[in-house]
Amino acid sequence: MTHDMLTDLRPLLAAEAAAEARACGMEPGDLEQAVWLRLLERLQADRPPADPPGWLRRAVRAEARRGRRTARLELPYSGEPVDDAGPGPEQQALMAARSRALHAAVRRLPGRCPRLVAALLSPQDPTYREIAGELGISQGSLGPERSKCLGCLRRLLATEVAAH
Repeated sequence: MTHDMLTDLRPLLAAEAAAEARACGMEPGDLEQAVWLRLLERLQADRPPADPPGWLRRAVRAEARRGRRTARLELPYSGEPVDDAGPGPEQQALMAARSRALHAAVRRLPGRCPRLVAALLSPQDPTYREIAGELGISQGSLGPERSKCLGCLRRLLATEVAAH
């Protein structure tokens, strides 16, 4: 089976997987990946399919049946947390890392921007009046100052993201 044939089969597989995925409760990409894996296993065993498009259609349907069977037979443990329980440990770690990176960037802002943006990010959720009083500026100038500071923060973070 040549590289060209694999390239030619890709749109057919994507269409077949998209058509079958919803009915079997799988993501189309997962279904595609399972079929590519089955094809790779056949090719490694020196058993290329005689009719690749036909084999591909049958393989998609077989994987979809397997997905339906798996979904029907596998039940979650009663002690497992429900998906609605909130972010898992990995998500919490990622959110904490993002928060640390954001607060570190805020501390590097010029002038009174660090205090202003820190107040805007505060978990106490202060009002504009409270922020203006804390910073000693008029409430009317808080909006333009905020825009300037957020622009600085955006540029600072853009250069850091580009550097990574």
